[in-house]
Amino acid sequence: MEESTEEMREEWTLLLWTMVAVLVPVIITLWCSFQRPKRKVQLKDLFRKSKHGWHYTDLFNKPTYCCVCSQPILQGAFCDCCGICADEECIQRADRILSCKEIMTQSQTDGRFYHQWVRGNVPLASYCAECKQQCGTQPKLCDNRCVWCQTTVHDDCLSSLNDDLCDLGEFRSVIIPPYYLYQVNKLRRRHPDEYSKLAAGCGSGWTPVLILANTRSGNNMGEVLLGEFRTLLNPVQVFDLSELPPSKALQLCTLLPPGSVRVLVCGGDGTVGWVLDAIDTMKLKGQDQFIPLVTILPLGTGNDLSNSLGLGAGYAGEIPVEQVLRNVLEAEVVKMDRWKVQVVSKGNYFRKPKVLSMNNYFSVGPDALMALNFHAHREKTPSFFSSRIINKAVYFLYGTKDCLVQECKDLDKRIELELDGEQVTLPSLEGIIVCNIGYWGGGCRLWEGMGDEPYPPTRVDDGLLEVVGVYGSFHCAQIQVKLANPVRLGQAHTVRLVLKSSRMPMQVDGEPWAQGPCTITITHKTQALMLYHSAEHTDDDDSSASEAEEPSADHIDTASNTQETVTVS
Repeated sequence: MEESTEEMREEWTLLLWTMVAVLVPVIITLWCSFQRPKRKVQLKDLFRKSKHGWHYTDLFNKPTYCCVCSQPILQGAFCDCCGICADEECIQRADRILSCKEIMTQSQTDGRFYHQWVRGNVPLASYCAECKQQCGTQPKLCDNRCVWCQTTVHDDCLSSLNDDLCDLGEFRSVIIPPYYLYQVNKLRRRHPDEYSKLAAGCGSGWTPVLILANTRSGNNMGEVLLGEFRTLLNPVQVFDLSELPPSKALQLCTLLPPGSVRVLVCGGDGTVGWVLDAIDTMKLKGQDQFIPLVTILPLGTGNDLSNSLGLGAGYAGEIPVEQVLRNVLEAEVVKMDRWKVQVVSKGNYFRKPKVLSMNNYFSVGPDALMALNFHAHREKTPSFFSSRIINKAVYFLYGTKDCLVQECKDLDKRIELELDGEQVTLPSLEGIIVCNIGYWGGGCRLWEGMGDEPYPPTRVDDGLLEVVGVYGSFHCAQIQVKLANPVRLGQAHTVRLVLKSSRMPMQVDGEPWAQGPCTITITHKTQALMLYHSAEHTDDDDSSASEAEEPSADHIDTASNTQETVTVS
């Protein structure tokens, strides 16, 4: 009897300790989860008043030391401009004793610019500029990094460093030096000629690059890229488009030498269109001489425009941002047609028509229906659509649904098509696509075709639109896997469509809406100066790299003439 009682006591003791072992971590986790929002709110208020660009992290992705107390830390905050790291308790002190990158400063009091050193947490693959030995190997703060030129040097070598002058490093030709902006601010007469004189002090071949990133595009890499570019460049030339619209960000171009600026748009095709519309606004303000050249780092879902310009079908961090900047400098200049899409609703002829800008394509039918359904669900749950793969899978599901429902059936009976004033007899179709570029639907060469029906490649600067038709969602899928060709309806300088009855889904460059009876007119608007990269470097796979669109000889000639025009202006 006593033995059984003892056994029961041991069992209950074991059960009790098991429950404690399970419940204690759960309670601690719940307590931390309740405390974390409060702590983040407090830190957010602190970060807002700080001179540093602080970002909080629950876990650093590499061994990290606090730049204030020199202790190893697992969580804390880091500045994405100068790179300093600090524990939560040391953040306020770091604000007081550690300076960040100055976007505009009179550092050249004696005509020279000096290194600005930050101790510790240097890249593991870096080498000392003095002794040429590897840095970052010691488990303590014993190395230094210049926040401008990224030079690294040991503590012991710092005093014996031969030259303390900073040349801004490898990317001096794209960085806007803080002393340049200081001198511009002191100018009594702000004139392009004065900017060109000041630019002489920035070295020959100075080509400042502005970074415009959309943190909400595609795979949500924008925020990471913003931090990496702020580390390499002057933070003043890196913009978050979720906080500042491109129309305001591009005003920095008016403080730089005419024809020297390049803009890297990190986002999808919609973000690129947003930036190009802002550039058109600059033209209306008479700022033509300050118009920048535009290139793309594709972060969206389709990325057809960047694909057509040889810039890849999507960026997922496979190459470092340093190589991205090198590619921007090596790219060639081309002109790209932009089009005006005017929508006049039936019965509303006295109202102002809906006017949109088109860079890629206009469509009515099943692909616009998929885009409309996708857009509606992304607006409801944006956090779910944070991956390019998930986005494409959702498109596939909506396309499969339309194969069964066929909501756009008998489009040819509801719409009329005119190309350059001549009416086109339509076969039995469910969709019409009007293209300006070579790619459509996330990487499909729509116009050229396959098999025994090859057509000459499209060009982005010929002032022509390619018009094709599709039989339905299943036909769209066949075209994308190269099992079928679209119905080629012709090329034209002006396209006119008349929707006679019912509501139909429509889209311009991935921005969809449902439209009732109306008249749609597509005419040439202007040309944008874009950058073309002849080598595919950001595609998702090697096979798509081999299919990259190559510029024709005429295209390259156009690029050369454009570059000369920009330089002269």
